[in-house]
This record gives sequence, structure tokens and C-alpha cells, in this order.
Amino acid sequence: MLKHSNELQRRRFLEQSARRFLGVSTGVSLGMQSGLITKLDAGNSLQGDGSGKQLIYLFMAGGMSHIDTFDLKPRHENQGSTRSIQTSVPGFHVASSMPNLAKHADKLCVVNSLTSTAGDHEKGNYFMHTSYEQRATIRHPGLGAWAQRIHGKINRTMPGSVFIGKESRFHGSGGFFPPEFEPLAIGDPRTGLKHSRRTVQEERFDRRLLMANDLDREFSSRYRAKPIRAHSEMYEDAIRLMGSEDLNAFNIHKEDKITKERYGEDPFGQGCLLARRLIECDVRAVEVSYTGWDTHSNHFTAMPLLCQTMDKAIGALLDDLHVIGKLENTIVVLTTEFGRTPIPNKNSGRDHYPKAFSSVLAGGGIKGGYCYGRTSSGGEEVEENAVTIPDFNATIATGMGIPLDKELVSSSGRPFTVADHGQPIVDLFA
Repeated sequence: MLKHSNELQRRRFLEQSARRFLGVSTGVSLGMQSGLITKLDAGNSLQGDGSGKQLIYLFMAGGMSHIDTFDLKPRHENQGSTRSIQTSVPGFHVASSMPNLAKHADKLCVVNSLTSTAGDHEKGNYFMHTSYEQRATIRHPGLGAWAQRIHGKINRTMPGSVFIGKESRFHGSGGFFPPEFEPLAIGDPRTGLKHSRRTVQEERFDRRLLMANDLDREFSSRYRAKPIRAHSEMYEDAIRLMGSEDLNAFNIHKEDKITKERYGEDPFGQGCLLARRLIECDVRAVEVSYTGWDTHSNHFTAMPLLCQTMDKAIGALLDDLHVIGKLENTIVVLTTEFGRTPIPNKNSGRDHYPKAFSSVLAGGGIKGGYCYGRTSSGGEEVEENAVTIPDFNATIATGMGIPLDKELVSSSGRPFTVADHGQPIVDLFA
């Protein structure tokens, strides 16, 4: 415990010292565990064609109700006041509060048969992001980190992955991967990338940088530990980004008013707008989190508002990705940690329900206008084509060309794969 504490203190000292000395800050963290990747199994690779070169992961934090979004039961008493509308695909209905997604149904692949064993928010969130049960001794990488580790960055100047939204310990982190695979976190998309401009004159900045390099030279040559090298590389990346035009990708205020309004001027809508700009600038993976779906009470009042915000933002995102030619190479994931009870509780709410719920995929070689799996007439049970969390993540990984049997080894010496023992659902690919 003491050794781990000393390591954290040393990293904080390095970060703070460099920040004060150079007058630069990017908000990038070294992460909690450096980890060592020591093995890439050269055996058989369960791998897709890699159509999904980039990833947008939209996480509805709190537990999105399947029965009030994509798996409606209009003739059952469990449905409550939620009403359905016909989509652009015959026979496919969604909640009436999602008219934009109804128009985009030909691009959507809806999985209505997800099932999980984690009914707690933290455990469910972690399981969905990593395919592994949460443990105190290790942090597992998310899909974005895996994609960056296997395929590398697309744009060397930009971060490999970015997280947008309310900070969470369980977003798609770099886990036990080295620090460079930790996503850059942006709390509010409207403020962009904070502390990314030089706080001193260019001449003084360059002079400080030369002084820092001179002071570090002997230390760096003597101590070649991976965390030390990663720290230096982090600041090299930050300095490169500060001097690049790509930095403008983080500024959504470059967009006109009409575009901002199309996405919705709330944090999630603007987060989706920022995600589109980052994907356009060739960031490998972007996650946008939208909280508020934990509707234990007043569910039927809250759901239309939540769905309208989600619908507006994702509708605009799909429109723009299609127009700029990025949708065919970008997998868009709309998911959550679990569903909600089909039978309302006494507070007109729905409680946690991991037994059956829905998620959506689009783009990147995924079949559009397609519904997979089925629940019972009241939405309580999966009756056809049950999909586990590892299976769902294995499908995404396969679409991104991440081999399912590649083993990467943690700092404790244990090998892990991208989706544990999950198997891809081949029917979801076009």
C-alpha cells in the first residue's frame, strides 16, 4: 500500500512541476496504473473486416428503460403512458418522443435481447464498458483503449480517445494499459479543452522548455522506466497539439448557431456535436455520457424529456456523419448499464432491471433497419437470441477489426482479451 501511495505522489509531483514550470496544462492524467503489455498472441484472430475504424460510444448513465424507448409493448399493461410511432422501417416502432431516430431507423440496428448479471450502477457501468466484473485489484480497459492499442492513432496530433461528460470512474478508461491509452476527459463540451493555450509568451515558453529538457536529460537517461517515458511523451503530445490547427476541433463555437440548435444546446447535445468534430479530425474513439436515466419515481414525466434530448442530438449526429462520409467507417453505439422494470413501482417509476434491455448500433458495417432478439409480451424476459454484455462488446470489437483472441497482459501478469469470452453476433453485420 505504501509503495502504491508513493508512486501516486511521485506522479502528481511530476505533473504539477511540469505544469508550473512550462505554463501548460492539458488535463491529461497519467492514470492509476501504468501496466505492462507484454504479449500479443500471434495465434488465430477472430477479426472482422475493420469497417469501423472509429467509435462513438453514447452512454445513457442510470439505466435507460427498454420498454419506453426501443422495445415497446403497446398492447400490454406494463407499457404505461408511453406511446409508439412507426419508423421509416415497416413494422419497427419506437417511442413517440423519438421522431428523429424514427426517421433514421434504416440506419439503426436495435438489439432488444441484452441481458446482464449486474443490477448495481457501478457494477453495471463497469461491466458494460469492459466485459469484466468489477474488482478492487485491477482496472480493465474500455473499447476505445483497445482500439487505440491495436490500431494506433489515426491523427498523431490528436488524442487517441476522448471522454465527454460528467466525470465517472467507469467510463471507457485505459485500465491497465500504459498512460497514453487513457482518454482525455472533457467535463463540459461548451468550454472545450481547458488550459490548452500557452499562458506565457512563446519565446519564454520555448526557453523554459529547453531548460526543462536540460534538467531532465540525466534523469531520463538513467531511469528508463515506462511511466517516466510516458510522462515525457504526454507533454510532447500536448505541445504538438497546442501548436496545431487541429486544436480548433475542440471549439464547438466554430459551428454556426443553426448547427448548435440542431443538436440541442444542452450538454449532451453539444457533446454529440463535439464528438462529430473530433471524429472528423480523426480521433479514434469518443464517448459522450448522458446522466439522469435512474427514474425510480416520476418515470413517465421524466422519460419524454430524456428521450427528446437524446433523440435530437443523435439524430443530428447521424445526419452529419452521413453527410461528411464518416458513418460508413464509424460505429455508433447507444447503450446503458441495464434496463428498468417493466412493471412500474408504487412511485410511478421503474427500478433497475438487468434481466432484459435494449441497445442500438449504427454505421461501420453494421446492418441498418434491423431488430435483433425479442422479449416477452410484457418485456420481462428475453425469449429469443439472448445477448450477453461480452457478446455485445465482442460484436463492436469485431466490427472495429480488434481480434477477440489477442491477449494483453496486466501488470499483475494476467492475460485479458477485449471481450472476455464473448462471441460476436454475426447477424448484425451487413
